[in-house]
Formats: sequence, structure tokens, C-alpha cells
Amino acid sequence: MTMSNTGGRRRPPTIHDVAREAGVSRGTVSRVLNGGHYVSPAAQEAVNAAIRKTGYVVNRHARSLITGRSDSVGFLLTEPQERFFEDPNFNVLLRGCTQALASHDIPLLLMLAGTKDERRRITRYITAGHVDGVLLVSSHSGDPVAEELREAGVPLVACGKPIGLGSKVSYVAADDRDGARDMVRHLLSVGRRRIGVVTGPLDTPGGVERLAGYKEVLAEAGIEIDDRLIVSGDYSRASGEAGAERLLAQAPDLDAVFVASDLMAQGVLTALGRTGRRVPQDVAVGGFDDSSAALAARPQLTTIRQPYDRISAEMVRVLLAQIGGEDPAAVILPTELVRREST
Repeated sequence: MTMSNTGGRRRPPTIHDVAREAGVSRGTVSRVLNGGHYVSPAAQEAVNAAIRKTGYVVNRHARSLITGRSDSVGFLLTEPQERFFEDPNFNVLLRGCTQALASHDIPLLLMLAGTKDERRRITRYITAGHVDGVLLVSSHSGDPVAEELREAGVPLVACGKPIGLGSKVSYVAADDRDGARDMVRHLLSVGRRRIGVVTGPLDTPGGVERLAGYKEVLAEAGIEIDDRLIVSGDYSRASGEAGAERLLAQAPDLDAVFVASDLMAQGVLTALGRTGRRVPQDVAVGGFDDSSAALAARPQLTTIRQPYDRISAEMVRVLLAQIGGEDPAAVILPTELVRREST
């Protein structure tokens, strides 16, 4: 810290102190702080060393007045608040995005908007310029948030391809359809033929794509699609349990269930256990995500691993590029079958 001239009190170091310590101009320090453009490597290293020595911290408010940016990013979850605390996937994504942004010294603001009023308030807050861009998680068709933010010119990256927006919005997604195909092929390979499915919400890209993958593999195997073997859930444990109960009532001879999330699969296991069916001896169960719920399940779940670390890192990379002026982009990442005890 630098001493002030009055009363011996310490004052925060300024950009002038950093410039004096580094032996460069104030303008050079400013360029380093704003991305290092047109700065020699030697000058950049001298400025960084001076920042460490003086303990200088960027005054974000002052910089935002100059740049017109807030130097922060929003993590927007358009689901009821209880879903954030129940579903482990949201926390994994939030942690990964926070870590990726931390390397750029950018804070992440968590925004929960599960109701129409909450979405309206959050959209108004975002479009007022309080964040530089948004990482949008769990977009439903008919939800106007993504389109409203896009029309307002807010840089935006969705987790999963937003239904109906095509190439207008950047997104990063796991290959949901291919992951579903891998799981259903695996269930067929262990001798199962009456394979039920508990889908995700069919107004979300994951719900649509995983169901499509399930149907494609059955068709390839020459197995007729039986609507009694298809029910939908909302990715919650309770909806998985309810979905399994419907499947058992409609198709009691089923010998496997592909469940579109590990959390729902926990509910399926509960329903199967209540009827005395053994897993995997009587009914094999496959999940999706490879979340902590897969390891907590009994038996532990065979599942499809989503590369959440890569998804969060890519979401941040694409968003920062868009904030910097690049066009929207799409990234699709591969999934992986993880075999455990439930199949």
C-alpha cells in the first residue's frame, strides 16, 4: 500500500503508482488493464509485476464509466428456484463458469427467473447494461428471454441449442442425440428389448434430442416404437418416480428404462424397488449426465457423461468472444457411456 500525505493513513494504490513502479506511462498501464493491445511483452510483464508489488486493484466503477462495460457476466437460470438446489448439474455448471471467468478477473452474477414476473424483471435488469453478457441455462421453447436479449443486442450463450432460434443465438451443447443412441444400443447389447424411456421436458432441446436418439436406435434394430413405453418428466426426482409408475402401469413387461437424467433415474429406482423389481436383474436402468446423483444411486447408475467442465469453459470462451465483437457460434461436444451396476 502507498502512504498518503495526511495523517499517515494508508490509501489504495493508484494507476499512477503502478506506472511509476513499472517505469512506464499511465497510458501503457491502462492498455495492459484493458487487454494488453499494442503493449510489448517486456512492458506488460513490468506492469504486471508492479501490480503485484503495489497491490493495485482495478476500480471497476471508474473503468465502466470509461469503457461502457460492467465487467461482469450473468448466469441466468430460467427454472423454479428449488430446481437450482435439487439438480446437481446447475451447480456444476455454475462452478465451472465461475472458475473460467475468474481467470479473466470477471465476476459472475447468479440470476434465478422461474416465473413470468421474475423473467420480466431480470430481462429489464440485463438490458439496462448491468452485465456485459449472459450465460443462459435451461431454455424452454416459448420462453421469450433468449429472443428478447438477442433483439436487445445483449451477448448471449445458451447451454443447449435454444429451440426455434437456430443460428441466431450462440450455444454450447453436449451431443444429446448421440448420447441417447449410445445408451439404447448398450441396453440392447445386454439383451433388453422392452425398453421404456422417461424423457426430459419436450419443450427443451435435451428432452427432444434424447427422445429422438432413443427412437432412432429402436428403429435401426427393427423394434416398433410403442407409445406406452414413452413418458415425460421435468428432470426432477419426483417426476422420474411418477414416470416409472406410469410406465409400469402401461407396460408391466418392460425390461429396461432409459432415463433422460440421473436425478430422474433415482426416482425410477425408487418406483421399481417399491414393486419388488430388481435392478438390473429384472429391469436395467440407464441415466444421463453422470452427475453426483449417478454415484449416490443404489445401485450406481450406468449413464451418459456430459463433459460439464468443457461445456462451462466453452460457454465462457464463446461469450467473451461475442462481447469482444465476434459473431454467434455453436459448439457441440461429445458424450461418453459410463458403465456401472444398474445395467
